Amino acid sequence: MARIIELYDTTLRDGTQAENFNLSVDDKIKVCRQLDRLGIDFIEGGWPGSNPLAVDFFQQMQGVELKHAKLAAFGSTRHFQKSPENDANIQALLNAKTPAVTIFGKSWDIHVIDALRIELEDNLQIIEDSLAYLRPRVQHLIYDAEHFFDGFKNNREYCLATLGKAIAGGAETIALCDTNGGTLPHEIPEIIHRVQQYCAEFKSDVRIGIHSHNDSETAVANALICVQLGANQVQGTINGFGERCGNANLTSIIPALVFKMGLECNVGKSIDQLYTTARLVNELANLPHNRYQSYVGDSAFAHKGGVHVSAVQRNPMTYEHLAPEKVGNIRRVLISDQSGKANVLHKAQKYGLVLDPDDPLMASIISELKELENQGYQYEAAEASFELLMRRALGLQREFFQLEAFRVMNYKDSMTKNPITEATIRLYVDGNEVHTASMGDGPVNAMDRALRKALTRFYPSLEDVKLTDYKVRVLTGEYGTGAKVRVLVESKDLESSWGTVGVSVNIIEASWQALVDSINYKLMKDEKAVS
Repeated sequence: MARIIELYDTTLRDGTQAENFNLSVDDKIKVCRQLDRLGIDFIEGGWPGSNPLAVDFFQQMQGVELKHAKLAAFGSTRHFQKSPENDANIQALLNAKTPAVTIFGKSWDIHVIDALRIELEDNLQIIEDSLAYLRPRVQHLIYDAEHFFDGFKNNREYCLATLGKAIAGGAETIALCDTNGGTLPHEIPEIIHRVQQYCAEFKSDVRIGIHSHNDSETAVANALICVQLGANQVQGTINGFGERCGNANLTSIIPALVFKMGLECNVGKSIDQLYTTARLVNELANLPHNRYQSYVGDSAFAHKGGVHVSAVQRNPMTYEHLAPEKVGNIRRVLISDQSGKANVLHKAQKYGLVLDPDDPLMASIISELKELENQGYQYEAAEASFELLMRRALGLQREFFQLEAFRVMNYKDSMTKNPITEATIRLYVDGNEVHTASMGDGPVNAMDRALRKALTRFYPSLEDVKLTDYKVRVLTGEYGTGAKVRVLVESKDLESSWGTVGVSVNIIEASWQALVDSINYKLMKDEKAVS
């Protein structure tokens, strides 16, 4: 039977420990859905008992159906002075009602003595007790051997004994953690071979996993070496986010496993979702994309000038180690009009639009797309805006309404009260002039209310639309408060959700663009459904 490598994503826990990396509960659910589409096997959702947001996330996820991925709750072994039945952390793991539970324990004797301040034998006991209590109560039980590699170097016999207790407690997978990220690739083989020998002595079918951090810039290499040596599970984060220098980057590991090492992974079936996944996580975290990132960066398959371009146009293999389409990326020849054509054709097919590669409109669409991207537009989290752009270029987008003017006023008549915001809008629908105003909690909310108020009499289905998320990103700090901003709006109706985008030096104008696209997309979607 072929060995299948499990992919375990910990972006929602380890990733959120990165500086400036924050996700709301709704964002985390969106990431879960995308990771499931990608084919990730386990998604670590966080520490259920750590804060109210974590509790809310796990409660909401009980109503979210994942087609393949299994959600995992994360926590520690029991407190030394409490039994598992009376340990709040252990009970919180069970209350999360996830199919998988991952707990970590101390492998490094220094941590047992200096951090837990208990005897070495006591640590062995709480590892076994915690796992044995959880084993009959959860479907999948994973043990993270924290600081394993440092512990092995310092006191290998004790470090291995902690694994023995994890096996005795019923762990199905033991993930060896390079928590401080200081292990180098050449140190890995000896340690892995010894672990395999030790586990074999128990005649156990326990699986070995690897959880590496990137403090020495070797997390990906260490993970791949462990898999080559027989590890069956790889833990990491999308784009390598994590505390300090980050975790092993799954967007680099996954293509290496599938295309370079030829190993079987469930994620291999949908690996063309990798680029989209990487971009979505960045957008939801409101962080810039690393264009130079392997596989999923915008420059990963970009070619600029001279001999390289000439050779790539004849045979891409001359300067590419992998076809970009395999991971959902595209080849970009920076001096050529071919840049972006494959992406546009792919999107057209997805939206059900007929577009020939040699259609003169193709050059027009690509030109407009390039110009908009230069202005700061990004469409990875705003596909509704991109579809509208293409439909306008093809002459297929109906004008549902025509804006004449809008005005937003903020005034504050008392320093002890919140500001008051009013939006006024004048527009036409099929020749009918509509002039309306609405109050709101801030300018965007006021504009949203005024726009719906003006249009709902003509398009009643707009009552079902709700604005579920709103993000503002400053594109450059060069001009201070006069900097250009990008606004992302997430909307939903009774059937689906969609994202739209706006860009301007004026935050209200950028918000208006995104709101108008959201309304237009809803009306276009309803019209398509009827036809």
